[in-house]
Formats: sequence, structure tokens, C-alpha cells
Amino acid sequence: MRNIQFIIFFSIVITVYSLLSFYIYNKGLQAFPVRNSERIYYQIVFIFLASSYIIARFLERLWLSSVSDIFMWIGSFWLAAFFYVLLIVVFIDLIRLVNFVLPIIPDVAKTTSFIKFFFWSVVGLVSLVLLVGFINSLSPRIKKLDLTINKKVEGLKEITIVFASDIHLGTIIGPRRTNQIVNKINSLNPDLILLGGDIVDEDLGPVIRNNLGDSLRKLSAPMGVIGITGNHEYIGGAGKAVRYLSEHGVNMIRDTAIMLENKIYIVGREDRDKRNFSNESRKNLKTIMQDIDANFPIILLDHQPFELDLKEELGVDLTLSGHTHHGQMWPLNYITKAIFEVSWGYKKKGNTHVYVSSGVGGWGPPVRIGNRPEIVLINIVFN
Repeated sequence: MRNIQFIIFFSIVITVYSLLSFYIYNKGLQAFPVRNSERIYYQIVFIFLASSYIIARFLERLWLSSVSDIFMWIGSFWLAAFFYVLLIVVFIDLIRLVNFVLPIIPDVAKTTSFIKFFFWSVVGLVSLVLLVGFINSLSPRIKKLDLTINKKVEGLKEITIVFASDIHLGTIIGPRRTNQIVNKINSLNPDLILLGGDIVDEDLGPVIRNNLGDSLRKLSAPMGVIGITGNHEYIGGAGKAVRYLSEHGVNMIRDTAIMLENKIYIVGREDRDKRNFSNESRKNLKTIMQDIDANFPIILLDHQPFELDLKEELGVDLTLSGHTHHGQMWPLNYITKAIFEVSWGYKKKGNTHVYVSSGVGGWGPPVRIGNRPEIVLINIVFN
């Protein structure tokens, strides 16, 4: 049944993507007259770019190699280019629509030479945006958060936590980026490291091939390294991902609570998309927390930032999430703001501190526009 659902979903995505690609393709074709050699080159290049990500996804399952890596990098950048070109093309067509009622487009803009100039201007502009976004994605900032939890902890006045979400280990976030992230986290000398889901990017093959687990083993904190599942662990197979991460030093907690050194509770939820990729639903949060002593500090990890009111009601002191990427590429942040109560950043609800990270890695395009990747340094004082 789930295979049928996946095939239907995949077919819908491919159909929509193909139709939008054809729409962009036809608009670009106007810049190249019939029987022009440049027209043939445009057709070949466009078809190659438009199919590269799909080819990469198939190759990663059939023939994981440097060839699949090349297609994945090209295809990932193309997804970002596709998105911004689509926005531009739709905007131009809206202007053309207005022009039918109120003529505002000068005659010179309808000439072949101007259309060709405009085509290459769009190519240059989008390329510049991708370059800036790529450079931005390589430079995660350290976001500092100072909090007070009004609970007394015997023998512990404060704690330093590093929270990193949405690393998306795989082909794009390979050995070099993974080591950079691990080194930045360790340089902050945390007492505790928390990983907020989407640690791996769907397929485990590239993670194993690049031996990224060895980098994770280097994460160091006296109170340990704790992680939870995200939707991408489930897309690629949560069982395999959890086993791999556990074998490489990450204590994966799944719909349960653990107490650290008899001082702090860490509650870890399964991702809410579990029901879409397995035959089971995740546990109710009230069930998970029913035996927790609320006199102790309670820190909750939940990949997707939903149910904030319930978390406040149940007495969670700090809830940490990711998932949103804060849209990753402007203007998608307006969509995440509409979906989530907190798309990115800090909010306090009653006595509950809420923080949603934009993530340190990224899905799909290795591009960040309108926000920065981050590692969150949280200093908590117990009062």
C-alpha cells in the first residue's frame, strides 16, 4: 500500500516538475531564432540540467560513485536556479498580462536582440544569486542564547548546550563540511550536544561511502551526544539511519525520556512523519512525559516545531526544533512563517522557552538566501 502511495506521490511530483520545466524551456527558447545553432545548444543544455537531479537520485541507488556525485551537485544547483528562474518568468508573464489592458511594454522589448539580452541577463543574475547563496551556506554562524530555568538543580548552577539541527549528511554535506561542523561544535566546549533530526539526508549510502560516521565520533561533550529522528531519517529508512548513528557515538532517543546524571530530563520525540513512512504512529507526548518529575528541568527535542501549546501545558522548560530551514531560499520563508508559529528563532510561551533553528546544513540546493545556517550555543542558568 505504501509503495503505491509513494509511486503516486512521485508521479505527481515528476509531472508537475516536468510541466514547469517545459514552461521555462519554452520561454527561454524565444531568445534563439529557428535554425540557429545556439538554439540546439540551448535545448541540449536545458534538458541535461532539468534531468540531472532525477538522474542523480536514481544513480545513488543503482551506482553510487563519483559520477552520481557530479550529477547530484549539478542537479542540486539546478533546483535553486529552476526556482528563481520560475519566479522571474512568472513575474514577466504577469507584466505581459497587464500589458494587454494597459500597454506598458515598449516596442524595443519585443525585438529578438532585446529578448536575447534579457535571457543572458537572467542567466547572469541567477548565477550570481546562486554563488552568493552557496558562499553563505558554507559559513554557519554561532547563535548564542542565554536562558534561565527557574528550577534548582543540586550540584549544577548552569549548563552549556550546543544544538545543531538539519545537518543532512550525504553527498552535498560530505567529509569536508562534516568536519567543519564537528570542529565548530567542539570548539564551543559544550557540556552537552543535542542533534535535532535530519542528521542524514535520506539515503544512507553516501554517508557510509564517505565514512561520515567517523567525523561524528569526534563530537565530544561530558554529558554526551544525543540525537532524534527527523523526516529525512524516515524517508531513507529510520531503522538503518538510527543504527548507523548509534554505532558512531550518537545516543538516539525515540519517543522516550532519559535523565542525565540525575539532574536533567532530555525528552526525544520521533518525527511526526513517522506515520507516513511506517506502519506506526509516534507516541502521544503526554504518554511520554507521564512519569517525569517536573521538579527537574525538562528539555524536549522535537524535529518539527508543532504542538507548542501542549509543550507549555506539560511543563517543558525548553523545546528545541529545526526542520523549517527558515525557508532556506527567500521568499520561501514567508511560507514557513505561515505554517509554523515559530519559523526561526526564540519565543517564550509561559515558562517554556522555544527555539527553532534554521539548521546548519540544508536539503537539496547547497544555497542559502535570506538566512544563514547556524549552530546554537545555549547557556542555561538554573535559578
